[in-house]
Amino acid sequence: MVSPLLAKAVPTGREIVNVTPERAGWTHVGFRALRLAAGESEAVETGERELCLVVLTGTVDVTIDGETYSHLGTRNRVFEDVSPAAVYVPSGKTVQIRAVRAAEVALCSAPDDARNRKVSVLDPAKMKRSVRGKGTNTRYVCDILPHDDPTAAHLLVVEVMTPASHSSSYPPHKHDQETPPTETLLEETYYHRLNPPQGFAFQRVYTDDRSLDEACAVEDHDVVMVPRGYHPVVAPHGYDLYYLNVMAGPNRFWVFKNDPQHEWMLK
Repeated sequence: MVSPLLAKAVPTGREIVNVTPERAGWTHVGFRALRLAAGESEAVETGERELCLVVLTGTVDVTIDGETYSHLGTRNRVFEDVSPAAVYVPSGKTVQIRAVRAAEVALCSAPDDARNRKVSVLDPAKMKRSVRGKGTNTRYVCDILPHDDPTAAHLLVVEVMTPASHSSSYPPHKHDQETPPTETLLEETYYHRLNPPQGFAFQRVYTDDRSLDEACAVEDHDVVMVPRGYHPVVAPHGYDLYYLNVMAGPNRFWVFKNDPQHEWMLK
């Protein structure tokens, strides 16, 4: 039985996966991934939501209210040691995406606010890249739209590459209580990719009282929805794991709480 937190990818066709707030049963995060053949186009109206378009692979032209940003994206695979191209688009905009060559794009969204926000092309060269953890808990992080970047109203976007046989988002942590500065409330999606693609990985989502306790076997392109609780990930031997995280909540500040049962390993 497939977990209700697992959004399975569609193996062929344009739309890979689509998680709306209505489908997830929450308030803020929306996530959609598309595969576009060379020359294909997709039109998006942002409406009342803000959007972070991430060029996962390939190259696209993006036109927003008539202004074109050309040849965004250089990666052939998400596992390359290169930051992605990305564009922030506020509410009330018309977006056209045209694939210059075959491309995979992520559309990450959340409610906008009342401020007059601007379109911003997020420079891959300025994205912070870092290493977290140690030993078999080492993973490689690229901050695409972090909470200390004031561009967005609610959106936070980050990508993580976890080598085979490593854990990630570990020790388990959560961010489901709005009690700053100790913890903040953020919904989250994980868009998973695997190398080689026939692999699989595991993600558990659980709360202290186990009123939520789901274990998801994720395959290439699947999404795990994290409405609350701890959400660690494990990549089996032989398969590197990439995931793109989208987070959003009532306030745009990421503070998490580790599971006290497992926090010993940080000491």
